[in-house]
Amino acid sequence: MSKIAIIGSGFSGLSAACYLASVGHDVHVFEKNETAGGRARQFISDNGYVFDMGPSWYWMPDVFERFFGDFGHTVSDFYDLKLLSPSFDVVFPENETISVPENYSELNSLFESIEEGSSVQLERFMKEAQFKYDTGMGKLVYKPGLSILEFADPDLIKGALRLQVFSSFSSHVRKYFSNPKLIALMEFPVLFLGAMPQDTPALYSLMNYAGLKLGTWYPKGGFAKVIEAIIDLAKSHGAKFHFNSAVERIIVEKDKVRSISVKSSEIVVDAVIASADYHHVEDKLIPASHRNYSEKYWEKKTFAPSCLIFYLGLNKKIDKLNHHTLFFEEDLLDHSKEIYKNPKWPVKPLFYVCCPSKSDDSLAPEGHENLFLLMPIAPGLEDGEELRETYFRIMIQRLEKQIGEEIYEFIDFKRSYCVSNFVEDYNSYKGNAYGLANTLRQTAVLKPCIRNKKIGNLFYAGQLTVPGPGVPPALISGKIVAETLHRHLNKKVHEDSI
Repeated sequence: MSKIAIIGSGFSGLSAACYLASVGHDVHVFEKNETAGGRARQFISDNGYVFDMGPSWYWMPDVFERFFGDFGHTVSDFYDLKLLSPSFDVVFPENETISVPENYSELNSLFESIEEGSSVQLERFMKEAQFKYDTGMGKLVYKPGLSILEFADPDLIKGALRLQVFSSFSSHVRKYFSNPKLIALMEFPVLFLGAMPQDTPALYSLMNYAGLKLGTWYPKGGFAKVIEAIIDLAKSHGAKFHFNSAVERIIVEKDKVRSISVKSSEIVVDAVIASADYHHVEDKLIPASHRNYSEKYWEKKTFAPSCLIFYLGLNKKIDKLNHHTLFFEEDLLDHSKEIYKNPKWPVKPLFYVCCPSKSDDSLAPEGHENLFLLMPIAPGLEDGEELRETYFRIMIQRLEKQIGEEIYEFIDFKRSYCVSNFVEDYNSYKGNAYGLANTLRQTAVLKPCIRNKKIGNLFYAGQLTVPGPGVPPALISGKIVAETLHRHLNKKVHEDSI
């Protein structure tokens, strides 16, 4: 049995803890904050509002089932899921709102009502998207990205052209649809993948299949319930958790991790998985001579957005608002350019509103509403209070216009979160919220490596390495790195016994 330190308790770190503890390793998770979850932490206000701080879209339910299934469980053993209906709303110019139904036949009818012939096109689009989803989420994302030979799989080679790794997502969508509303509806998921639709591989139409065909779900109690479930699972296999315990240094001796420093105390370990920010680990925790990548490497990388977030409590209920609402009254391309091409605060921003109290009464006091406002922005921007307040007013005014009633005067809790908070809480490079962009040049073996090339027993997990940003990929990242480390340790034991 080896003693393994995992730095960070986000989804990837927790996932790795489960897999490694389940095969007998002595696993210790070190978390700098006082609670687990990383970006999926939850907090409760003094006046009774319960807020998920990060993820709010529960897509790809099969990935969660596969994770818990690896340990002989199902999701329902730990938390309850609710299928949202409608899946989400989209607000277009002139306050035209489209509710996207969870029922697929109704979705076909909706498309047809917007653009004649589009229901047939949707079927064709989804057939291809399902192939990409089944192949991508079934095989591609579980590759550790250590060698190009991993992809010498007959099925992958056979379907390579159909996966459309080298085609533009934007062009792909426009082959099927011409109506601007449908194009916006199909393109919105890639805004959070970290690149403009024009620069994102058409492979990622798998996201459309995930969201429109598999449904948008909600874990009762919020994403914190998912975190709690994974912690319980890890603890049941013997994993131990240490909170308010930032790792200050990884101590290297003869190209191996000897120990870690926590609260000025040295803890001897056999291996380390860094599921904290990759750049932070390399820049602050290990010797410069042992880094995988230089500062210039990181500066050239394309990062997914950061966010300006507001957590709001209202002392009244809102009738005309569903669980998820996307405000797309402004131009998606213009906002995308202000994130990826010419980084600056947006002139006419798109944003997103989540009202989870519509689905869960436990998240707000009786008669009150819980709101989460999120505006994607370029990482690395200055984010002073005056700027935050300016954009808060913009979002609130547009929300009030859409629902036809006042909100501002009824706010009895407000907290903002932005670039500097991501840096402070997660040591996030440039305050990014989602990790590396899923561009062609940052896919699979072209992402930062899960193994340190100079330190034999240091590995990396999370959104800056394979498979990429998002909760399901983070769960998979933990599995990939855990299995890779376990094989490494077994090989070492075998070599030492010879």
